[in-house]
Amino acid sequence: MTGKKPAVLVTGGARRIGRAVAEALAARGFRVLVHARKPDDADAVALAAELGGVALFADLAEPLGPAKLFSDAVRLAPELAFLVNNAAVFSTAAELPSAETAALRAVNVTAPEKLTTLLALRLLENAFTLPRHGAVVDLLDCRVVPFRSGREHPVPRSPYFQSKLDLAALMRKQAGMFAGSLRVNGVAPGPVLVPADAGNREKGGDILLDARPTPEDVAAAAAFLLVAGGVTGQILCVDSGQSLL
Repeated sequence: MTGKKPAVLVTGGARRIGRAVAEALAARGFRVLVHARKPDDADAVALAAELGGVALFADLAEPLGPAKLFSDAVRLAPELAFLVNNAAVFSTAAELPSAETAALRAVNVTAPEKLTTLLALRLLENAFTLPRHGAVVDLLDCRVVPFRSGREHPVPRSPYFQSKLDLAALMRKQAGMFAGSLRVNGVAPGPVLVPADAGNREKGGDILLDARPTPEDVAAAAAFLLVAGGVTGQILCVDSGQSLL
């Protein structure tokens, strides 16, 4: 990559997989905009400073959260052409109260949809001053691709799992809709990290390889898809072979 650094927005980029993605992209020459939910998140501020990027804050569960985040991002990085939709609400619960389900879906499905749409439209409207094509990577879940082993999706579907299924379908739809300005792909991690919330954990499951995937493995996959010019509408599993079992 030559000239001015390409800018990428990483939602939920201050910790865990998001942090690994931000670090990997900075190492590959991107200017990273690190998003966090809470204003002045110390981890986001510190990471952005370390990477030479910018920290941004918005609650993606709020109706105007994604639009605010995108507006702040293009104000600080007018050349923005890349996006990693990493922020997510995780839950192992088979059912959730309606308000919690709505908040989960707002972050896991609605926010990625809005941010990707806003980026696609901005690139189309500014085709003479911005890169002709950008790229988006959605963070999914390896369980959204059970067809690889011929299994049906588990029923009933938890709100979290349903949100990731819906995001995978949305990813493919947007890859077709916005092919004129964006490539849109997904990375589907397997058992990478134990959830931070001790009461919200589940078994990691069996894998084929000798070691579980790491956040750095997921980050490398996301970085590849951002720059792989001939790839769109695809899901890359980073699960140590779990989706084959």
